[in-house]
Amino acid sequence: MRVRTDIFVSALMRRVFARGDFAAVEVKGAEAAGAVFVRQIFRDGTESLHAPAPQSVFDSEESDTRLFETRLERVPAETVAEAIGRERRFDSDLWLVSVETDDLAGLIDFAEDKPKDDGFFRR
Repeated sequence: MRVRTDIFVSALMRRVFARGDFAAVEVKGAEAAGAVFVRQIFRDGTESLHAPAPQSVFDSEESDTRLFETRLERVPAETVAEAIGRERRFDSDLWLVSVETDDLAGLIDFAEDKPKDDGFFRR
């Protein structure tokens, strides 16, 4: 069973603040099962957008974890704002968390970081 979204976001924010970085909830969505988008803000003014990974990357035993994929990487803030606007028109229950940090390591898990085991070879 997956952790409620509001609890996941609360834990994410605590981890960010514990590292000395800053985070804010820009958009609060459905408390139990809203999708979480992470807007990463860099010191040089560029931003990245990290979204929930598609269900196709999950194994049956990973269904309770939250994996992310990078949709936009180090682009102008306007580009990220437009993408978020499109996502909100599609899904009004999403959460948007802004994190001001240069490194998200240890804060969220990325799907592309997880090696896939197809039973024969490890990729």
